[in-house]
Amino acid sequence: MQALGLGGMATACRELAEQNNANDLSRDEWLGLMLDREAAIRADKRLTNRLAAAKLRFADACIENIDFAAHRGLDRRNTMSLAQGAWLKAHENLIVTGQTGTGN
Repeated sequence: MQALGLGGMATACRELAEQNNANDLSRDEWLGLMLDREAAIRADKRLTNRLAAAKLRFADACIENIDFAAHRGLDRRNTMSLAQGAWLKAHENLIVTGQTGTGN
């Protein structure tokens, strides 16, 4: 598996073989678990590479770190509601206005 570039599957196979209940799983379940691991590792690598290529100024920024005490006119409840993405699921549009780079 390693020679084929399937490192995630190889690792999952080793870990499954070491578990006590490994014999309880069918071949299909083994294969499914190994494929899931490979897919997850590849997705993680893609995301890591894209984040590195983006060269983000604040790579660890997240919505929970917004300072609502600063006087920028941000409403905590509204901002957190938008962050949950219900507007995406409802197929609504969002327009953010204000001066570029000022946070307003």
